[in-house]
Amino acid sequence: MRLWFGSLLSVVAATPAWAHASDKGFVLLLPTHYYIVGGTLAVAASFLLLLAVSDSFLRRIAAARFDLGVWPALPRTAISAASFLLLVLLLIAGVYGSRDPLSNPLPLFIWTVWWGGLTVAQALFGNLWSFLNPWLAPYRLIRRLSGDTGSSPALLGYPPWFGYGPAILLFLGFAWFELIDPAPDDPARLAEAIVIYSAITLAGMVLFGERAWLAKGDGFAVFFRFVALLAPLRAEPVEPDTSTGPSRRYRLTLGLPGRALLQFGPLPLSGALFVLLTLATVSFDGLDKTFWWLGVWGVNPLEFPGRTVLMLPNSLGLIGAWLLLGAAYGLAMGLGGRLAGGRIDIGTLLGAFVLSILPISIGYHFAHYLTSFLVNAQYAVFSIDDPFGWGWHLLGIADPHVRVSFLSDMNSVWLIFSAQAGAVMLVHILAVLLAHLIAIERFPDKRAALASQWPLALLMIGYTLFGLWLLAAPTIG
Repeated sequence: MRLWFGSLLSVVAATPAWAHASDKGFVLLLPTHYYIVGGTLAVAASFLLLLAVSDSFLRRIAAARFDLGVWPALPRTAISAASFLLLVLLLIAGVYGSRDPLSNPLPLFIWTVWWGGLTVAQALFGNLWSFLNPWLAPYRLIRRLSGDTGSSPALLGYPPWFGYGPAILLFLGFAWFELIDPAPDDPARLAEAIVIYSAITLAGMVLFGERAWLAKGDGFAVFFRFVALLAPLRAEPVEPDTSTGPSRRYRLTLGLPGRALLQFGPLPLSGALFVLLTLATVSFDGLDKTFWWLGVWGVNPLEFPGRTVLMLPNSLGLIGAWLLLGAAYGLAMGLGGRLAGGRIDIGTLLGAFVLSILPISIGYHFAHYLTSFLVNAQYAVFSIDDPFGWGWHLLGIADPHVRVSFLSDMNSVWLIFSAQAGAVMLVHILAVLLAHLIAIERFPDKRAALASQWPLALLMIGYTLFGLWLLAAPTIG
């Protein structure tokens, strides 16, 4: 049995790795029904356990801090300038470098290092994107060259009725390009998309101001800020010490993951829709590659014709996933509010609780990108050695060789798969805990708080089942 299992792994591991998230065909060979049932029961048990734990104990857990000391503020503009310079170099490589997405550094750094890696880093270490944002420094340079010292108002006031609408449209456009466009890995095509997004971002900051646009208009700034709310690390400003000068400093603390979102406050409807879009996107990112989804549209997964044939079905599927998730979550909130006595309207409940699903988005993201990151991060390093395909050896790598042998070893594959399944299970448990912490603050009556959580708990248990099935489902590879 072990020999048969290992032989099949070898065949699957021989499939090529793509610059975009590589498919996870090897998971088809694992006995998945055990972890699907076990993971779903673990999430259900975590909710039942919360029924027996006192609110005061949960509040103490949420308030617990481990002080890591006071640290000086980092130079945001300087870091952004370095990030912008790196982006320019990557764009040049995208236009003039190799056409191979596994040799050109642009698709490798965008899809693997930035989207695959930075998103997870945000959830661990906080809002790194506020420093790495490459468009911040150019905007501030434009403002300085125009004679604006920073005190002048923006050209236009950000319309309140916009809400998070621009961020939704930009993130949806990004998701469509990533999941549905025929060639998101093509270096020149990707470079063109980045230039267009850069122009929109700079125009938004020039018209509405840096603070307003990054707060609600820029899809990535909004997304990464929400993700950073999950970080166990948190930097809080401290009063400057007059004896050492007026430099800004921050106190770094370690605490419960997601504690920052407990203080964020309810989101407006557009903000809630944005958060739901992030989960729908990463969920559909796995669903659209399954044999089941391809079968719905009459496509033979063993003779996959390419993305172009599925552009319309996948476009409808992406929007449908968003609408379906929004309807399910809205129904859970409505039922929860009714069970709690109907004292809080559904809009307020939706805005208050929707941030609690952020851990699920990041857990799915981690599980989806883990295998591709382990392989394509190696390609990314090797691409730096010769970024333009001109025969350079900047890193002195004489014979670059990507190691994928771990994909043909049963033990390492089981370890990777366990990490993926464990992440999906743990983030659902964290989501249940965060939702309960929000409930006990929103509903002073413990009975009402618990009653409000039953529909949401059932939804999260169902989503756990879906996520674990998705992780194990047969996919094109």
